[in-house]
Amino acid sequence: MTNETRAAKEAEVDAAIHDPTHGGFQPTVEGRILFWIAVAFSLYQIAVAAHVVTLASQVVRAFHVGFLILLAFPLVAAARGWSRPMRAVAWGFALAGVAVALYQYVEYEPLILRAGFPLTRDIVFGVVALATVFAAAWIIMGPALPIISGLFLGYCLFGQYLPRPFNHRGYGFDQVIDHMAYGTEGIYGIPVYVSATYIFLFILFGSFLERAGMIKLFTDVSLGLVGHARGGAAKVSVISSGLMGTISGSGVANVVTTGQFTIPLMKRFGYRAAFAGGVEATSSMGGQIMPPVMGAVAFIMAETLGIEYHEVVTAAIVPALLYFASAFWIVHLEAGKRGLLGLPKAELPSPGNAVRKGWYLLLPLGALVYLLFSGYTPLFAGTVGLSLTVLLILGGTVALGLPGQVLRIVFWVGLGLIAASFFRYGINAILVAAALLILANIFVAGGRDTLAACRDSLAEGAKTALPVGVACAVVGVIIGTMTLTGVANTFGQYIVSVGETSLFLSLVLTMITCLILGMGIPTIPNYIITSTIAGPALLALGVPLLVSHMFVFYFGILADLTPPVALACFAAAPIARENGLKIAGEAIKVAAAGFVIPFMAVYTPALMLQDGGPLAEAIGYVPAVAYIIFKAGLSIVLWGAAVIGFLRAPMLVWERVIAAAAAFTLIAALPLTDEIGFALAALALGLHWYRTRGLTAAAPRATEPADESPAE
Repeated sequence: MTNETRAAKEAEVDAAIHDPTHGGFQPTVEGRILFWIAVAFSLYQIAVAAHVVTLASQVVRAFHVGFLILLAFPLVAAARGWSRPMRAVAWGFALAGVAVALYQYVEYEPLILRAGFPLTRDIVFGVVALATVFAAAWIIMGPALPIISGLFLGYCLFGQYLPRPFNHRGYGFDQVIDHMAYGTEGIYGIPVYVSATYIFLFILFGSFLERAGMIKLFTDVSLGLVGHARGGAAKVSVISSGLMGTISGSGVANVVTTGQFTIPLMKRFGYRAAFAGGVEATSSMGGQIMPPVMGAVAFIMAETLGIEYHEVVTAAIVPALLYFASAFWIVHLEAGKRGLLGLPKAELPSPGNAVRKGWYLLLPLGALVYLLFSGYTPLFAGTVGLSLTVLLILGGTVALGLPGQVLRIVFWVGLGLIAASFFRYGINAILVAAALLILANIFVAGGRDTLAACRDSLAEGAKTALPVGVACAVVGVIIGTMTLTGVANTFGQYIVSVGETSLFLSLVLTMITCLILGMGIPTIPNYIITSTIAGPALLALGVPLLVSHMFVFYFGILADLTPPVALACFAAAPIARENGLKIAGEAIKVAAAGFVIPFMAVYTPALMLQDGGPLAEAIGYVPAVAYIIFKAGLSIVLWGAAVIGFLRAPMLVWERVIAAAAAFTLIAALPLTDEIGFALAALALGLHWYRTRGLTAAAPRATEPADESPAE
């Protein structure tokens, strides 16, 4: 399958997932059935999160996967227009997934008692569970992830026939199925646990915020802040995509949502199509490393490492800001090189007005961040954030129906006090308020439309969770293989042996491994695979635990920007009307900081606000943080100038070479490389300034919005 075909299929499924009309479900009998299944799925997850329904953890996971399978097959069949017989097959797979979930519920205690000694019917249901999960992953995300997981499953079954040191002692078919399909080591492992708790709630939270107008708020603020500046169209893309990343769990979804606006805008104002697509792809994937959500990986990382959520976010803040600063700097230089002005200021929205109109949308996000950093669990924080969003949506309609401004203010103050009462009375206070507002909306003007919008958000959230949830289930096979066979030790020992002679070579080898394993795979399974295989090896080489996981996470993310797969770039290709590989080439230039920062963090953990490293020991923690941020910022400035070939004016070839050498030596963290790097930086910047002292930067040419040509 070509990259274009893969991106087209993903975009097709993504379009079905994100269609906002009636939750995106077709207005047929089958569509209405799927719609209410999706609503029931979301309500079930909310009930579990709010402890309205109390079930064993294994059953919660099984029902979560059962709902995913029930919804996935018929939905994809309807979206792709499968024939009637094929739709019947799809429903057959869906019902088989439900049967597996019910079997786990009915046989919960007996399965625990006979763990390790499965009956024949246990094996049958286990095979059905694996088959439905693999098939669902294939039709939703394409072949990459199922094939990788399938290879690991095959290794469990036949690895004893491989030569040393890759072989294992051998495991029976019943033992492998029991390990993968029951308990918490296979498809119902930590990824599905996190998907069934934290991730689903945050996806639902984002769905409600989007429907309430958060995307428009982000876009208007971005346009108002930087739209008028030099190259403002591309800077809008960087900021809006970064803001979207705070509530989104998919970089590719970011591309196809914000990219529909930002890529044509950049092209209209003079940016090359490939560069416009590269900027959007880079910014959207950067949203996956931007706190507080980080593509929901922050929660899995915290759960996996056994640390607090705020520790993960703290480590990610500086690298994320440097990543977006790098992208912002490079689009600024590209605009200067090509003389591109910003948008007419008179035509842009006011960021102040945008915030004044939509300030209330920031309250749930602010409450979410506050709770997460105050030590509350992500499950509780997500539930509260979602509840507050629903209160704002429902309360807004009720407030509009009240006569007089004073009464409306009293209403909002009262609603705020009720929302704040959760600190004393728990989540039940918010749930009671939401129930009362639902009743009130039935009787006020526009209230039923608001309830319908909330209902549609429930359905849309469930659909958006499908790729993530199914990916978490199928990637559990990889984790199950690691725990059963210990194969990760073989790879880890090889990296450690290389690291004994050169840590840098081990890091490069790990980077290449992550870029290969991360190709075409969503954010969460991407991190799980790379951290399981490569993370322990870096830890054995003395890299701090959190830094080692961030290292593999970042390069797994960047796999969606690097050829040959470059899924985010191929998703941008039809919007930009440009070849996906050309977009990938531009994206790598824009995302240069993403390739550099993980290496710098390994040698100087202070970049991720972590203790340790020779620099912090020599000069102290705070000076080390300030120094490494300054050095990283300078290397970004130099690298951008070298890549784009522009600073105050177009740069000569030898100036670009010196700037690139300075940037590299500042990154290397070897003896004397900092001194050499600063000297080369002073030489490159000083000579360029001296040569251009009598010149001004290339005069920006006046750009007026032009009609889009039918093709580039």
